[in-house]
Amino acid sequence: MTIQEQLLFPSKIKRYDENTNIHNIFIFNRSGICFYGKNFTDHFKIEKNLLSPFITALMSFSEEMMGKRIKTIEMNDIKLVIFERNSIYYSVLSDSIENLNFLDEIISKINKKVTTYIRKNKVKIDGEIIYDSKMNKAIDNVINEIISDEFDLEKEESIKEFLNKLTLRDDIDGIICSTNRGKVIYSSFDKSDLRKFLKEVDFRVKIHNNSILRLFYTFKDKKYIFSEYIQDKYFIILVFDSNVKFGVAEYLLTKVVNSIKKILS
Repeated sequence: MTIQEQLLFPSKIKRYDENTNIHNIFIFNRSGICFYGKNFTDHFKIEKNLLSPFITALMSFSEEMMGKRIKTIEMNDIKLVIFERNSIYYSVLSDSIENLNFLDEIISKINKKVTTYIRKNKVKIDGEIIYDSKMNKAIDNVINEIISDEFDLEKEESIKEFLNKLTLRDDIDGIICSTNRGKVIYSSFDKSDLRKFLKEVDFRVKIHNNSILRLFYTFKDKKYIFSEYIQDKYFIILVFDSNVKFGVAEYLLTKVVNSIKKILS
């Protein structure tokens, strides 16, 4: 079969169109033959049939030299993350701040749809270049469901507007708001400063399953980090300088949480 140009990504996915940290997703087989590729932004123009052989060769080389396959390649502000699901490989090019748990969830759901389609339609992905518009559409639908259906994008915009005004306060050094999976939807920090707090974000996402809903933490550069989950969908992190009184920081956190709850309701 021949490779054909694919349809543009549906414009209704506002988070992807306007402020996505994911630039590309490619799906390929063990031979490095790519049978699905999608560009979500115009930041990086990548030829899928050049990237996938490079990744498979790099994985084989790393396994031979180091005894394990490379999974993440970081390059300044971006990273290439490789997921292996049986005989199928997925590569995601994203900003370095993108949460790995979020990416893993996207790939797991896509993989479930892809493997079901391949098995049902008896598609042979090994050793041949294929184009299947139905499979491409099925994968697109999975991405639509993950990004647009679980969260109310209109309310998220209201949350971001509220937090943006909140940054004008002198007693708050920074704000981060993410989904319960660690997907950052708002940050008052630039990307370089945000990286310092991403480990804190990941930590709070992981302990959420243990029902620890509110945390107070002192960061290494004498910053207070206050965080709380909101309706099991989002959680907010407020960063304060150490000279801010503990009671004031706790009061502001409670006030912010209650305001966001009103927006969500």
